[in-house]
Amino acid sequence: MNTVLYAILSYATAYIQSPWGSGQFRPAVVIPALFATVFGPMPGGIGAALGTLIADSVKHGQLYPGSFLAAVPANFIGFYLLGYIMKKKFSWERFILASQATLTIANLILAFLYVFLFKILYLGEAKYVGMPLHVQIFFSVGLTIWWYVTMLPFVLLVTPILIRAASSAFPTVVSEEIRRNSLRQELPEKSFSLAMLVPGVIMLIIGLATSYTDLGLMTRSFFGELTSGLIQLMFYSSGVALSFLGVLFYTRKILAPHRKPVE
Repeated sequence: MNTVLYAILSYATAYIQSPWGSGQFRPAVVIPALFATVFGPMPGGIGAALGTLIADSVKHGQLYPGSFLAAVPANFIGFYLLGYIMKKKFSWERFILASQATLTIANLILAFLYVFLFKILYLGEAKYVGMPLHVQIFFSVGLTIWWYVTMLPFVLLVTPILIRAASSAFPTVVSEEIRRNSLRQELPEKSFSLAMLVPGVIMLIIGLATSYTDLGLMTRSFFGELTSGLIQLMFYSSGVALSFLGVLFYTRKILAPHRKPVE
C-alpha cells in the first residue's frame, strides 16, 4: 500500500519542477511518513524506495538510473530513520523533531547523490561538470532546501491528520501506544510554530542574501537571470509561507486560553 500510494501521488506532481530546473514537487511524502510512523522503519523505507523508483521510471519511460542511484537510497534512509525513531516512543514532539531531522538528512543525501553521482559521474553532463566545486555544492544545497521547504508543511500538517484517522479507523492495526497518544495528545502548537517559523526566517535571510550580496551574483553568473529570479522567488515565497504558518500556530497558542468555552 505504501509503495502504490506513494508512486501514484508522486507521479501526479512529477512534472512540477523546482526553480533550479531539477527536483520535483512531492507532497506525497506524507504517505511514507504515515507508514513509517505507524508500521515501522522497514515498511516505511522499502515502500518509499520502491514508490519513488516506480514514479520516476514511469515518468521517464524506463528504469530511471537517476532514481536508482539517488532517490531510492535517500528515500529508504530517510523513512527508515523516521520509522526507527518513532518506533522507540511515540509523541507529537518526537514526531516534529524526527520529521525535521529526517527530511534534512534524506534530502541532503538525495541532492548530493543526484548532482555528484548521477549528473557528474554517471552522465558526465557538461552543465554540471563545468561548474566549479563551490557552485556544485551550492546547487546541491539549493535542491536540499527546495525539497525541505516544500515537504515540511505537508509532513507536519497532513501526516498527523492521517495518523489520527488511521488510529481511529483501524484500531486493531495501529499499535496501542500510537493509538492512545495520537488520539489523546493535543498537537503541541508551540513546537509546530517553531518548526515552521525558524526555517521560514532562514529562507527570508537567504533570499535577502541572494538579492543584496555576492550570492546573487553567483547565481546569476552560473544559472542565468531567469533561474536566478526564480530561485530568489522560491526563497522569499517559502520564507513568507513558512513564517506565516509559524506565526499562525503561535497566535493560536496565545489566544487559546482566552477563548470562551462553548456552553
